Amino acid sequence: MDNPSPQRTLEATSVGAGSRREPVQPGVVGIALAAVLTFALAQGSWQWFATYIGVTLLVVVLSSCRPPAFMPDLRFSYVQDLTAYSLVVGLCVSVALAPMMQRWAWLFPMPGTRNQCNQLGTFESLRTEASLANLAGRDRTAMAYAQVVHRHDAIADCLASTTTLWLPVYGVGAALLAGLGAWAFGRARLGRRTAAGSRSA
Repeated sequence: MDNPSPQRTLEATSVGAGSRREPVQPGVVGIALAAVLTFALAQGSWQWFATYIGVTLLVVVLSSCRPPAFMPDLRFSYVQDLTAYSLVVGLCVSVALAPMMQRWAWLFPMPGTRNQCNQLGTFESLRTEASLANLAGRDRTAMAYAQVVHRHDAIADCLASTTTLWLPVYGVGAALLAGLGAWAFGRARLGRRTAAGSRSA
């Protein structure tokens, strides 16, 4: 009985590997749940701790959860797993970017909203002054500080609400980039393996 050639063995291995669907890694599910809980528990202004959480989850995804094995025919199972992986990456990126989008105009301009939020902050400062008018003669420094704090909180909450509304757009964009990157990397990796098998034959 003839021994199979190395090329046929490689082809059989590739077909067999492509026909099997790798199970969804539980780490991806857990990370997605953690990111969703971060969104659910976030109240008021986005704080820098959200960036720490997002970056930590993203590092865990990239280091311990591999993207699905590339399939040349783009089977439904591969597309499904790649979509899930990409959406989790996009979710982590959006959580990490939220405080930056709220604070940095160059990253998230929203000029009209920022002006409106500043006006809302000014109104909140005036309302604080009116509510504490009977205490103005006692400690003007404390009243001024209270005005600054209330103005800052009002502006931050206003910007945070708009940032949250736009986060899905940034998350989907990051997911598309992650999906395209994983697909291109898997395709190039399969091409290198095929070329190496042809040379060895």
